[in-house]
Amino acid sequence: MLKQQADSMLDRAVEAGDVPGVAAMACTRDATIYEGAFGSRRLGVNEPMAIDSVVWIASMTKPITSAGVMQLVEQGRIGLDDAMGRWVPELASVQVLEGFDAAGSPRLRAPKRPVTLRHLLTHTSGYGYGMWNEPIARYMEVTGLPATSSCQNVALRLPLLFDPGERWNYGINIELVGKVIEAVSGRKLGVYLKENLFDPLGMDSTGFRITPSMRKRMARLHERDADGVLTAGDFEVPQEPEFELGGGGLYSTAADYLAFVRMILNKGAGNGSRVLKAETVELMSRNQMGELRVLPLRTLNPLRSNDAEFFPGMPKSWGLGFMINHDRAPTGRSPGSLAWAGLSNCYFWIDPVAGIGGVYMTQILPFADVKSLPLFLDFETAVYRSLS
Repeated sequence: MLKQQADSMLDRAVEAGDVPGVAAMACTRDATIYEGAFGSRRLGVNEPMAIDSVVWIASMTKPITSAGVMQLVEQGRIGLDDAMGRWVPELASVQVLEGFDAAGSPRLRAPKRPVTLRHLLTHTSGYGYGMWNEPIARYMEVTGLPATSSCQNVALRLPLLFDPGERWNYGINIELVGKVIEAVSGRKLGVYLKENLFDPLGMDSTGFRITPSMRKRMARLHERDADGVLTAGDFEVPQEPEFELGGGGLYSTAADYLAFVRMILNKGAGNGSRVLKAETVELMSRNQMGELRVLPLRTLNPLRSNDAEFFPGMPKSWGLGFMINHDRAPTGRSPGSLAWAGLSNCYFWIDPVAGIGGVYMTQILPFADVKSLPLFLDFETAVYRSLS
């Protein structure tokens, strides 16, 4: 029943022109219970979307980088509450932005406490993104700093919006976690993740660099204009970067990402390998920011993102790499489930209570797309209904 229902829903959305192409999968701890792909990898071209089509997963990179650094934590090579300035120069010299003076220059001060790994993993360090934070956007304009998507080291020299630990704010935290991994492990981020996560889990189409094999299967990023019309673009994460974008630079497939989802469902084991201890996954899956809560993202750049909030009004916290919903979601997602998304309208969820998870891949800007996000939620709802 799920196959028929989900196929019909996704195919209908493609036929209506809501999405150019979509790949979706769902699994239990032991088996794949749904897979389907519809539409085209690029509008107007006969390149069918498939389960192994390669997409830019954007911020769905963050949980993977977080899992990578947690391997180093469980090995005792770094502590969650260690000051990260020891490992990353940008974190040793970071300041808090208090505002701008009459001449428009930034007013900065030293933070009251150092940025720890826990702050970075929970987005409570004080960092932001210019796309959703006006003071950061203004600071970037005044100083000429590029966006982190440029993969230039100078892009990480942003100030904090508040002292570490004071509230939740989505920002460049996991880009800096990638730098921490490199400093502690002595390996390039992409090499470290390949050796310690991708190869053991059989994720052979995931990486920062687009290999020739991946490029043959690659879907293009599309943009929806104010009239709702989709146009294929040519955006690519820099392939010769100064640093690899641990917060948003990975390319992957629905099948590869489902392998990561299943590993979390199975408490660190997948593809015959154990990549994390069960107690590490349990730690990552619990609220790690106390009474603080996840806040809506208010866009300053409608071409890149709409205003975004998952399950508006529902309390949500953050673990070590994932958003956690506190109540049962309208889709059927259990309290205590893990989830996040990518700017390109890629989404996933992991429900440890029900023992299921899923991934949904499209390639559309802006984020929280008016057609793609509801389609993902409808897909998730169909998965839960099939289990009842």
